Amino acid sequence: MRVPRALVSLLIAAPLACFYGCGGGSSDTSGQGGSSATGGSPATGGTSATGDGGSPGSGGASATGGGAGHGATGGNGGASATGGNSAGGAGGHAGTGGAGGHATGGVGDPGPGTGGHVTGGAGGATTGNGGAGGHAVGGAAGHATGGSTGTGGSASDGGVPPQTITTPGGTWNLAWSDEFNGSGAPDPSNWGYEKGFVRNQELQWYQPDNATVANGVLTIAAQKVHVLNPNYVSGSSDWKTNRQYYDYTSTSMTTSGKHDWQYGRFEMRAKIDIRQGSWPAFWILGSGTSWPASGEVDIMEYYANKVLANVCTPAGSNCTWDSTNQSPASLGSTWGDNFHVWAMEWDATTINLYLDDKMVNSYAVSTAGTGTSNPYDHKKFYVLVNLAIGANGGDPSNTTFPISYQVDYVRVYQKAN
Repeated sequence: MRVPRALVSLLIAAPLACFYGCGGGSSDTSGQGGSSATGGSPATGGTSATGDGGSPGSGGASATGGGAGHGATGGNGGASATGGNSAGGAGGHAGTGGAGGHATGGVGDPGPGTGGHVTGGAGGATTGNGGAGGHAVGGAAGHATGGSTGTGGSASDGGVPPQTITTPGGTWNLAWSDEFNGSGAPDPSNWGYEKGFVRNQELQWYQPDNATVANGVLTIAAQKVHVLNPNYVSGSSDWKTNRQYYDYTSTSMTTSGKHDWQYGRFEMRAKIDIRQGSWPAFWILGSGTSWPASGEVDIMEYYANKVLANVCTPAGSNCTWDSTNQSPASLGSTWGDNFHVWAMEWDATTINLYLDDKMVNSYAVSTAGTGTSNPYDHKKFYVLVNLAIGANGGDPSNTTFPISYQVDYVRVYQKAN
């Protein structure tokens, strides 16, 4: 049964309605270093057909050694453990080098240096083996943490999103994405932030500081703290001001005022923390209108042992929720340990919600009414990615912090003509 939300005032330049639904092997001898025509000549690729495109002393050690990996169509340039160990790996970054050897190409990272940086990234990313390190960002560390294990970076594209994709819902062209390829704070041209106590009497104080980008992944890490509430008013009846302290911090990011779209495929690859107290979400709200007239789609939210997919039908001062949920256990014993893909495909007639390519909810746009009262047939929507603590998420007091929400990418596609 859905829990109704309390209405919240709008934030930032574009109004923010603050609700979300409650509701390849190592050194083989067959041209792996790139000594063949496809992997690069001995002068530019590995020095022999043994895959030394990544060997420290020969091909791999030079900036062109990686070139061998690049051309090695399947290539293990950088596939040997030493291959990615230098600028040779950089060639691997070219995008195809690691194709033949995700774990190997990428694993041959040195840690520092260009070779490791790009090799790991590209090497693993093209195989889609876990892709993590994959990502033209963090070769060494990226690979160590993700290349082989799949905990970082993009699953199959090395941080370079496909420009066109085809799903059962049609063919889609990329309109916008954030691959989180940088390091430090998220890209300010893409994201703004909610601040302080915002909605649902949740426990966390929202601030930008809990969101960081590294190794091709955005991590929102909720922390346990004990800090004086700067808005505290003794005797206040308002939950936002009558708490003398806040005991948790987290981040809520939004594209409001920066990017919004009408219709399309909205997609996120992420790993969520399913422990007690955790309430992550990936959702959209209509621009320029307060909630619930704005509409709301929770492409993903998780709390109380439920992975939910919800659509709001505005009904006066609240929503009627069209909602489905699944328990993590029903999805597999290790489901919570892995990255998953959530997506919404929205057009003038239907909103379909997917988890790992399986449709989990389908909503007829006409359900929300006609004319301007129906946000789904005339409004643009912006994206929110946030990690709440408490409230529907449950009591976090016995949970070890941080609680983390890791996001590989967020992408928006629109229908190809």
